[in-house]
Amino acid sequence: METRNRDHGGGIDAACLRFGGARHDWLDLSTGINPLPYPVYEFPSDAWTSLPDRAAQTRLIDAARQFWDVPEGFDILPVHGASAAIAALPRVLPGQNVHIPAPTYNEHAAAFDAARWSPAERDADVQVIVHPNNPDGRLWRRDEASAPFTVVDESFCDVAPGKSLLPHLNPADGLVLKSFGKFWGLAGLRLGFVIAAPDIIGAMADATGPWSVSGPALDIGARALSDLDWATSTRARLTRDATRLDRLMAKSGAELAGGTSLFRLYAVDDAATWQERLARAHVWSRIFPYSKTWLRLGLPAPDRWEQLEAAL
Repeated sequence: METRNRDHGGGIDAACLRFGGARHDWLDLSTGINPLPYPVYEFPSDAWTSLPDRAAQTRLIDAARQFWDVPEGFDILPVHGASAAIAALPRVLPGQNVHIPAPTYNEHAAAFDAARWSPAERDADVQVIVHPNNPDGRLWRRDEASAPFTVVDESFCDVAPGKSLLPHLNPADGLVLKSFGKFWGLAGLRLGFVIAAPDIIGAMADATGPWSVSGPALDIGARALSDLDWATSTRARLTRDATRLDRLMAKSGAELAGGTSLFRLYAVDDAATWQERLARAHVWSRIFPYSKTWLRLGLPAPDRWEQLEAAL
C-alpha cells in the first residue's frame, strides 16, 4: 500500500515561527475540537497516585454503554485516544485488503499501510468509513458499506447522535470507534473507545496493554458521559456557532462545502492564500494536500470571534 501523507491540524509552534506571535496570540481553528470543553474539576488524589483500577474502568464502560445505547452483543474497550485504536486495529482484524474511501482522515490508511494491508476498492476484506467524514461531513448509509466487515469511525458523531450507525451494525460484521476529545473538547486527556464483538475487544485489549487509560481519564470520562444536560446544551450551542461561522465566511466570499457543527469546510478561490492571509492575523486554519480550494475551520471560543472577524 502506498504510504499516505499524514497531515493534521494543529502545528501552532511552526506557525509561530513562520508568522510570528506567541502561542497565546493565536486562534487555532485548524482542528475540530469543541472550544468550550467539559469542565475539569479537581480529581480524587488516587486518580493520580494509583494504577487505574477495574472498578473505575467498569464505571466508564457502563456510562459509555448508556450514553451511546450500545446494543447487546457489543463490548466496549476504553483506550488512550481513538488514534491508539486506529493504529492497533489492522493487527487485530482478519484480512489483508482494505477499502478506505478518500478523501478522509489519513491515519486509517497509514495504520493499514504499516500493517502491510493492500488497498482494494473491490473485494476488500474490510472497509473503513469515517461518519461523519472528515473533512466534508459526509454521512454514510449502512447499505453503502461494501465489504464483509466495516470499521465505522464516529469520532465526530456525538454532535448528531441520531445519525450513528451503531444500531445498524452486527458484532459479526462491524465495529465503531468513538473519540472523547472532539465533542467534549478534551483532546489532551487522550481517551477513545472501541465498540466491537467480544473477541475483537479481547484482542484489542492485548494489543493496547494494561492500564491503557489513565486514572484521571477514567474518572472524567465517566462523569462527562453521564452528564446528559451538558451534552444537550452543547449540541445546541455548537449548531448556533456553526451557523454564525457560515454567515461570516459567506460575507467574505467563501462557499460552504460541508462539515459538521464542530468544523466547517469551505470552498475558496485559493486555499493556501486564504490560510496565509488568516495566519498573518494569527488565525490558523486547515488546508489539504489534495485540494487547492478547500479550507476547513473549527469554531472560535466565545471571546475569540472578534479576532476571526478582524482577520477576514
